[in-house]
Amino acid sequence: MNKYGPLFLMGIGLLFAFVISRMLYIVDEKQQVIITQFRKPVGNPVTDPGIHFKIPFVRDVTYFDKRFLEWDGSPNQVPTKDKRFIWVDMYARWHIVDPLLFFQRVQDERGAQSRLDDILDGETRNAIAKHQLVELIRTSNRDFRSDDEVDSIDDVNTLSEIDFGREKITRSILETAAPRTLELGIELLDLRFKRINYVDEVQNKIFERMVSERKRIAEKYRSEGEGEASKILGDKERELKSIQSEAYRTAQEIIGSADSAATAIYAEAYNRNAETREFYRFLKTMETYQTTLSEKDWLILSTKSDFFEYLQKLDVK
Repeated sequence: MNKYGPLFLMGIGLLFAFVISRMLYIVDEKQQVIITQFRKPVGNPVTDPGIHFKIPFVRDVTYFDKRFLEWDGSPNQVPTKDKRFIWVDMYARWHIVDPLLFFQRVQDERGAQSRLDDILDGETRNAIAKHQLVELIRTSNRDFRSDDEVDSIDDVNTLSEIDFGREKITRSILETAAPRTLELGIELLDLRFKRINYVDEVQNKIFERMVSERKRIAEKYRSEGEGEASKILGDKERELKSIQSEAYRTAQEIIGSADSAATAIYAEAYNRNAETREFYRFLKTMETYQTTLSEKDWLILSTKSDFFEYLQKLDVK
């Protein structure tokens, strides 16, 4: 008996520790707990952090998160009121406000995500079907900063006035879905559009229209640039001709003044005395001979010609 005493005591200790471990459970600050007995909830939810007790083996502990949780919806193809088919991708934030009701209705977070898919996707589809695409694109009626007449990305609708806007539509979806989620022990905190896009068929047509519009705008700018270039070239030619005309007039005035001064000098020199006049005539005649006659030229002149006067005086051998 004494030989098996320590083993017996050890077994008793291990059994006691196991029972105690089945009686105790720990709840931290980010958790809340439901106690179940044979999969049925018993008592009130435990939300206070710390060490708590339960009946071992008969009752189990189910933990739920206290923190804000994320719902990430799947992209869905939805028609708008103006018959535009778009892809809508949304997300939301929620948390468990009634763990007992949450456990009774959806069991766990996976079940909650499935029910949220049904509720939020359905309410989103209903809300989008009641509004035109421009209401989903724009948030307010603020003025657009646009270039010239660029307005064909989505026709004139993108610039039209809106009554609701994306922000109010998301609020309406949230307000409509919130009572339904409270029935599941879930409080919706926020809901947002993650992405809105055209379906592929419509998107390709929109891109083609955008490309065509940009080409039209580029052609318009190109035409305006060519017109401006022609105007600049015309102004340049006109200014150049004006400058050339003014320079020609100034040059002629200078030439005229110089000729007048030269004539005056020649006249003064010519009128001084007979010898000076004769010498001047001789020089001018020699200059004329030099500029008008060459070795290959033949002249038939009268011996009485004034042009031949000085040639007669030359001693030509």
